[in-house]
Amino acid sequence: MLGLIISLIVVGLIAGALARLIIPGKQNLSIPLTILLGIIGSFVGGFLGFLIFQHDPMDGFFQPAGIIGSIIGAVIVLFIWTRLAGRGAVRR
Repeated sequence: MLGLIISLIVVGLIAGALARLIIPGKQNLSIPLTILLGIIGSFVGGFLGFLIFQHDPMDGFFQPAGIIGSIIGAVIVLFIWTRLAGRGAVRR
């Protein structure tokens, strides 16, 4: 169980950092938020992989993806986050 948690954190950090490099613009995210972005992206990537490749639902609809799926999911989550956060910002 501890190995799973550590691997989620490491993959989350890598996927989150790469997503921040791919999406242009400045994102005000700390390292823990970058890790959280990568972890959420991993589950989004796993869900998209389930939808596309139709794996066995007994494995679960929300399952962690590999590093490529995690990066793709993190890019999608960060893109949506930057678009939604940009609308709520106060412009002066």
